Amino acid sequence: MGWLDALRGIAALVVVFDHSSYAFMAEFRRELMPEFNTSRYGIMVFFLVSGYIIPASLERRGCIRAFWIGRISRIYPLWVAVVTAVLAANLLGFAEIRDFGGQSVATAAVAHVTLLQELLGTPNLLLVLWTLSYEMAFYLLVVALFSVQLHQRSATVAVTLAVLATASVTVGSALPVSALSGTVGTGPLVAVAAIAMVVAICCASTGSPALRVFGAVLGGVLALVLVTCNGTVPMWEGLVILAVMFLGTAVYRAESGQSTWRYAACTAVVVVACAVGSAYRYGDGSHFTRRSWIVAFLLATLTFGVGLALRRRRIPRWLTRLGTISYSVYLVHPVLLAVTDGTIGRWRQDNPILEMAFYAVLLPLCMLTYRYIEAPGQAWGRKLARRVQPP
Repeated sequence: MGWLDALRGIAALVVVFDHSSYAFMAEFRRELMPEFNTSRYGIMVFFLVSGYIIPASLERRGCIRAFWIGRISRIYPLWVAVVTAVLAANLLGFAEIRDFGGQSVATAAVAHVTLLQELLGTPNLLLVLWTLSYEMAFYLLVVALFSVQLHQRSATVAVTLAVLATASVTVGSALPVSALSGTVGTGPLVAVAAIAMVVAICCASTGSPALRVFGAVLGGVLALVLVTCNGTVPMWEGLVILAVMFLGTAVYRAESGQSTWRYAACTAVVVVACAVGSAYRYGDGSHFTRRSWIVAFLLATLTFGVGLALRRRRIPRWLTRLGTISYSVYLVHPVLLAVTDGTIGRWRQDNPILEMAFYAVLLPLCMLTYRYIEAPGQAWGRKLARRVQPP
């Protein structure tokens, strides 16, 4: 799986550039963004990789309980450390956290602990956390499909979501941001969603077949409702994100011999066509240009395709190592940027030296966070998963 690590490493570096360029390469960024959305490029590569590997992880274990233990031990240890670090930096006056728009601390905290804050109408404590909400929605959907034995239909799911994305451009454009929380209130929605998510995961992890199906389906319905009715990105883009993940799964099925490459290729054509068509129909906006999104999306799928084609080649060790620490790179860099913003500030003129210096500080720091936070958490998760997994 070295090629997947390489893709993760590349995607992480691009996302870091997208965010750090605000501070150190602002002029270059202003020229680049209308042509190429670096943020969307990086996250689409991440989503394709997740779609490829996450269902494989669940099916390899064959145990929903072990799957959730693995996901929790993979995501939360570093997440807790990063959130703690940014709150501490704020208290010490080194960084400023985002305004939560009058929401209570309890509401914001519960929303973030579920990782669904982006889909619950709660501003992200750190901007990059929004993608974890879609990752969690994908996990809930994957578990739902697995529990009702429809997990082999990844290509069908991807095509269905892509077609719905195209059909929803007009409807989605008419809906306000976070429409559901705006209707019922953010606090009540967070409470209901958190309870539903806990019930869904707990029931899906039981030994009772009936409870397992109930919990898994409840989680899948929750994910679909939140993505379609309460995202801060347009409805069509939320559906495209899910379609892209299931496209990654369809590629995995072809690679593992569970499906044919022709079927996976047809799925890719439909998903790409629907995504590009949706972006084109959505048009240009104050924070969105169809050209930059489409270019980023096409380059992301091309990058994944190139990685897939080279999967049997030897991958440079430094690139796979970068992929290994990519989660740390993704979560730690906004904390470091918040500190630099609060101390040295942003530069009006491009400064490539400071941009490179930022990477020079970030990457060694991420090696440490991986070694002392991520790796121990994953080791604990594997140990616990082996205990609960049936023989």
